[in-house]
Amino acid sequence: MTAAAARPLGAGAAATILILLIAASLAVGVGDVRLHQLTSDAEAWRLMLASRLPRTLAALLAGAGLGVAGLVMQALARNRFVEPTTAGTDQSAAAGVLVATLLFPAASLPAKTLIASGAALAGTSLFLSVAHRLPPNQPFLVPLFGLVYAAVLGSATAFVAWRMDLIQFYEIWTRGEFSGVLRGRYELLWISAAMVALAFWAADRLTILSLGRDVSVALGLDYEGMMRLGLVIVSVISALTVVVVGAIPFVGLVAPNLVTRALGDDLRRAAPWTAVVGASLTLACDLIGRLVRFPYEIPVGVVVGIVGAALFLWLLFGRRARG
Repeated sequence: MTAAAARPLGAGAAATILILLIAASLAVGVGDVRLHQLTSDAEAWRLMLASRLPRTLAALLAGAGLGVAGLVMQALARNRFVEPTTAGTDQSAAAGVLVATLLFPAASLPAKTLIASGAALAGTSLFLSVAHRLPPNQPFLVPLFGLVYAAVLGSATAFVAWRMDLIQFYEIWTRGEFSGVLRGRYELLWISAAMVALAFWAADRLTILSLGRDVSVALGLDYEGMMRLGLVIVSVISALTVVVVGAIPFVGLVAPNLVTRALGDDLRRAAPWTAVVGASLTLACDLIGRLVRFPYEIPVGVVVGIVGAALFLWLLFGRRARG
């Protein structure tokens, strides 16, 4: 089978897996509700609309958004080993939520999201300004700096939260979990879908941006403007995820690498399937967390951390094995 013929089959398989995961997510829960009961049981409909459907949609939106945010982040940094969690974006967003909680305790969720987005934008801008000054012939320096930078931001935020007796809230912001998602508590994540659409609209220019400043300017691209747009996309998606469900690691690292490994570096081709893979990975890990200790749950951030780390090591050593 040729590569061109194999790609539609792979795309069809990915879409089928996502549909099956959505059906499984809707069917799994502590309440004894079966999908066939929806035609005759009003109580089953209420439970589905109030809890299971919002949780499934939240996992879909968060996973798809984080996957595309990672893809855009890698284009901005021109490095395949970075993502919002390992570049200080999520930690900056958590710091923004902490500041909003301390200064404006009665602020609404959208207001906290706005402050967190601003903090994430500032933190990510600082990371990129340093990352672009690192030697381009040593790509591992960028993720190493990102890990140190994220650790410093996270530690400083955790210290302030501890001193202000907010450490429990800080753990919620930094540990992804869908157990508290109900109708009325996840709708802000639809803004992530708008950011994904914006990334797809600007995909061609983001692809040129990933070639570097000199090439981008030579091709007539507004380099600074596209950098700002990419930063806004990454920051808003990361802040929304942190505020609504908490930080979820590795999705923005693994999903883009899996897709670009098969489809190449063209963001217009890669972005839709990165969203599908990110959503599938998040949904699958959420299901694992719900089933391993049923009826109790393991936070999705813990499961994604284990599964994502294993997938990333496979990608890393597989790349080395190919020379």
